[in-house]
Amino acid sequence: MGLELYLDLLSQPCRAVYIFAKKNGIPFELRTVELLKGQHFSADFAQLNPLKKVPVLKDGDFTLTESVAILLYLTRKYKTPDHWYPQDLQARARVDEYLAWQHTALRRNCLRTLWHKLMLPVFMGEPVAAEMLAATLAELEGSLQLLEDKFLQNKAFFAGPHISLADLVAITELMHAVGAGCQVFEGRPKLAAWRQRVEAAVGAVLFQEAHEVILKVKDSPPADPTIKQKLMPSILALIQ
Repeated sequence: MGLELYLDLLSQPCRAVYIFAKKNGIPFELRTVELLKGQHFSADFAQLNPLKKVPVLKDGDFTLTESVAILLYLTRKYKTPDHWYPQDLQARARVDEYLAWQHTALRRNCLRTLWHKLMLPVFMGEPVAAEMLAATLAELEGSLQLLEDKFLQNKAFFAGPHISLADLVAITELMHAVGAGCQVFEGRPKLAAWRQRVEAAVGAVLFQEAHEVILKVKDSPPADPTIKQKLMPSILALIQ
């Protein structure tokens, strides 16, 4: 059996893995795991990944979880172009720096924005207090400012003149907020220009393909009560 990737393109780290594999011509079998149907809680999936999360990579007898680990595994196994994870010590350190920061900053804030602004009230039928939503959006604004001032600065991409894993991971996070209806690039010409460069480097067709699910998530029908009961504890833990 060749490389298998267990993904749901609703998930921002899954989108990063999907885009990276496709862009670099890495052959894989796509195994879709539908998060909004609770498929990641099934007994079969729990055997594959006891963390009950996507993405998951399966390469023969080897199974790997966590998106950053998967991306790095793919860069090394398939010897992808250097700009994704540069050999240059300081350029690689810039990529590592962003990947270390984003988990509890931009990723958390984009995820909370999606759920507080859209998914909880619309999909789950659970109202979100105006004060909580305002606080979430304020935290997102803080992360956007740091993204520009600390990580992008006046460069074309985070690690220099070429796209890297850091840029790919960041754009998939930001598209979560876009899917929630936030105009994250409005009034931020530097960030908007970076987004255009990232999309061009990835390829417009692949970029749109990977983000089709998140951009249409607002049209999701309300959750079935049984699914809601299954999902709610993990969702609340994820966005607290």
